[in-house]
Amino acid sequence: MTDTSRRDPSGRTGLVSNIQRYSIHDGPGIRTMVFLKGCPLACLWCSNPEGQSPDPELKLNPVLCIGCGRCAEVCPTGAAAEEDRRRAAQKCTACGACASVCPSGARRMVGRIMTVEEVMAEIVKDTPFYRRSGGGVTLTGGEPLLQAEFAARILRGCAEKGIDTALETCGAVAWSGFELVLPFLDLVLFDLKMIDPDRHRKLTGRSNRQILKNAARLATSPVEMVVRVPVIPGLNDSLESLQEVVDFTRTLPGVAEIHLLPYHRLGQPKYNQLGKVYELTTLKALEQEELAARARELETGGLEVQVGG
Repeated sequence: MTDTSRRDPSGRTGLVSNIQRYSIHDGPGIRTMVFLKGCPLACLWCSNPEGQSPDPELKLNPVLCIGCGRCAEVCPTGAAAEEDRRRAAQKCTACGACASVCPSGARRMVGRIMTVEEVMAEIVKDTPFYRRSGGGVTLTGGEPLLQAEFAARILRGCAEKGIDTALETCGAVAWSGFELVLPFLDLVLFDLKMIDPDRHRKLTGRSNRQILKNAARLATSPVEMVVRVPVIPGLNDSLESLQEVVDFTRTLPGVAEIHLLPYHRLGQPKYNQLGKVYELTTLKALEQEELAARARELETGGLEVQVGG
């Protein structure tokens, strides 16, 4: 259940899961990635499971644990003494007591309340790199527009300093969130998993009806938009499924690019650390050559289809 007491409706503060500097993905040039916590989808392949919950969470890395027992001494629910990570996660209230006494960093809280000024202080550190590389800032998550007021304040701060801005979104949010951020955006990276609504609900937990509607509306705005498709073997990697995305994208005025994002399992260890289950443990990524061949087959009618982005 979301702890609404943590939310600031004015957007002066927000819940940030991570700030990653010197990224060369998710937008042009060298970028600072600001990860906002909370997402309306629960994609089976999600590589950032720590971004799904809209509340702070405890993350436990057993490799770093030295077995000192301090966590169990201060834990008010007994969760820290549980050997089964999933049972521990069920008991945990994310109070942060165990993380505060952990000497090795094995236990840490994911999700920090930050002010707009604190986020901006991190962003401006790399301003020279943005200017030299044509880079900037990308808000991602989770879904940044679940904290639309906070996102808009950050983006406005960037725009006022002449810093290029981008937003990565799943689109499963109210249009009012887009209205708040569009005046301060240079680029939208819009994720489209698949077109079939029933299959989309099965694999992400939600229909894509609102997503497709927002994509069509967003494409009429003056902000540059790129469609991105995470290509998941056996789930949405068929030529038929990808062709449906291409055909829909052709209906979006001004959208000229689709990026096929290769599936990977780099986020799998995070699931156990959060007390969650990763269901795609046997899935193997497509070979780069195979994915490149798909891109060539799909690239017709003036629409550029590329691998990665």
